[in-house]
Amino acid sequence: MVPTGNGPTVELTNARGQPVDPVPFLVVATLAFLVSFSYGPIYLMELGLPLPAALAVSTGVFLSLSALAYYRLVWDTRPELRGEVPAERRLRAIVYAALVLAALLGLLTLPLLVV
Repeated sequence: MVPTGNGPTVELTNARGQPVDPVPFLVVATLAFLVSFSYGPIYLMELGLPLPAALAVSTGVFLSLSALAYYRLVWDTRPELRGEVPAERRLRAIVYAALVLAALLGLLTLPLLVV
């Protein structure tokens, strides 16, 4: 990171001490927070848990997902191996991710549809 003169800068480094781009980790952690606290409490309360327990479980899921994302995207990453990924592989990965996300959201709404 380039110092801007606005205070101290924090540079994320991997296990080898190499600087790592923090943006992918921040995006995944933010999405984990949004999904955990958007669906978690409502879903768990529908299954019979009280609100404090549902919030505690959602917090645990968020922290677990964030720790996994930190390990995969910061601690264990090797920036020197990064390169251009062919467009076909990128498109295939995006399509698969969209299908998995749609299936997951569909599964999450099933208990809310049963009356």
